[in-house]
Amino acid sequence: MLCLTTPTDPEWVALAARDLEGVLVDHAHCEMKAASHALSLVARHPTSLKLVKALTALAREELDHFDRVVDFLSSRGIDLGHPPVDEYAAELRLACKALPRDGTPLLVDRLLAAAVIEARSCERFKLLQGVVEKDDALREFYEELFACEARHFRTYRDLALEAALGDDALVTRRLEALAEAEGRIVQGLAKKAVRSTIHG
Repeated sequence: MLCLTTPTDPEWVALAARDLEGVLVDHAHCEMKAASHALSLVARHPTSLKLVKALTALAREELDHFDRVVDFLSSRGIDLGHPPVDEYAAELRLACKALPRDGTPLLVDRLLAAAVIEARSCERFKLLQGVVEKDDALREFYEELFACEARHFRTYRDLALEAALGDDALVTRRLEALAEAEGRIVQGLAKKAVRSTIHG
């Protein structure tokens, strides 16, 4: 799906079905972190007003999603709690730093790493629609998010292309490298999964 090289293991779906509360909690934290990350990119790169406007709008949408997931938690009597350590994001950041620095602006890789994360979210929200098929409100929410995450993927890729001065071959090459690394990360985390997370 989109740029992903490794599909989610079917066991993830089974785990999500057994621990939907855990999925919702992790989902809320993911939305909060996605908004924060978008705004951190704005703070680091304020000279591109196109990037500023696009990522501010994206952050606003992520915060709305966070608020709506919190509503689902509240209606089910589930506490948000503190965010757990995010091994997936940490390993993807390391993979991003490990790419050869061949003159490619770091911003390009940061935007593409965010695009990969959005692609994984998109895939997982599609899978979650089947997990919650009897819960109309939650299923419709995940249907909406499936489309949103695909749009966010395109936003990040388009911004990366602009940061790369229109070098589509470079962006494609870097995105493929990050997607391959992300696939290995997902496979590694699946082997030790103890909870169902949106990305790991």
